[in-house]
Amino acid sequence: MTELPSVYIETSVISYLAARPSNDLVVAGHQQLTWQWWDQRRDDYRLFVSQPVVDEAARGHPDAARRRLAIMAGMGLLQFDEESIQLSKHILKSGIIPKKAETDAAHVAIATRHGMEYLATWNCRHIANAIILRRLAELVLEEGYELPIICTPYELFGEYTSL
Repeated sequence: MTELPSVYIETSVISYLAARPSNDLVVAGHQQLTWQWWDQRRDDYRLFVSQPVVDEAARGHPDAARRRLAIMAGMGLLQFDEESIQLSKHILKSGIIPKKAETDAAHVAIATRHGMEYLATWNCRHIANAIILRRLAELVLEEGYELPIICTPYELFGEYTSL
């Protein structure tokens, strides 16, 4: 029996799962896709978060924070260990991810350092951004790591879907 693929679930995915439906059509579409992936495909993967995800999810309105934290129950917790911290600092120092997005660099570093196969996110500004992915892949390779496939939940459906 083969082991299920591993996925680091970044905070934006958790937030979309826990949020009330948005009036913004793009956000509402992302939410719907995320809910469908969660309902139909999450069991096809081993899911992981990290302390930075937990910390981000715990912020904000107490009811929303409780919903976000409940969604993460049962997921594996990856350590933001010294290797992850150093890789995160290296990513920030390179300028590929700006210093103001320190937590985004941490997500990439943690998922990379722990050998995740995928990093699921809706953060297309600093993480799932085609312009920076090649540079990130080169940078982490120079450090002896392989960048996970960074994608949205929609892309984790696998086969073509008419969602």
